[in-house]
Amino acid sequence: MWLYFLVIAGVVALDQASKWLVMLNMELHESIDVIAGVFRFTYIRNDGSAFGMFSEHRWVFLVLSTIGIAAVLFYLIKFRPKEKLMWIPLAMIAGGGIGNMIDRLFYGDVFGNGTVVDFLDFCLIPNVWMWIFNVADAFVCVGAGILFAYLLLDILREFREEKRKKNHG
Repeated sequence: MWLYFLVIAGVVALDQASKWLVMLNMELHESIDVIAGVFRFTYIRNDGSAFGMFSEHRWVFLVLSTIGIAAVLFYLIKFRPKEKLMWIPLAMIAGGGIGNMIDRLFYGDVFGNGTVVDFLDFCLIPNVWMWIFNVADAFVCVGAGILFAYLLLDILREFREEKRKKNHG
């Protein structure tokens, strides 16, 4: 079980360190090209949820985030999944959620009126992708993608087993 918390702590540390470096070395709204025309660091403060959505209802998102993080932690502690493709993405999601929660609480008030530091800016296709995000967001999205793929493959595996049993039994 300590591995779950090691991954979560690693995600939080990486997220907070990257945000700290951006705040220390960049001015708000400044952009620095990393790969010209493709990717840049652009320092913004996001007062909404994922990708700036729901900025008018931040407190709802704060409550839902807290419930979601608590649910993931409860699941990890209570059921202790052994399959890496199950617990690693859950730990990534929890770590990312905690990373952004730290920002909201540190850069705001207890009612969720805080902001999150965002800086990863893929600008290659601005008409399709226009959001600036952070390391925590990336871990949440990648973790959710891995978890979705794992669950989908597990459903397909079970379906094939049932079909095989039905045809041979």
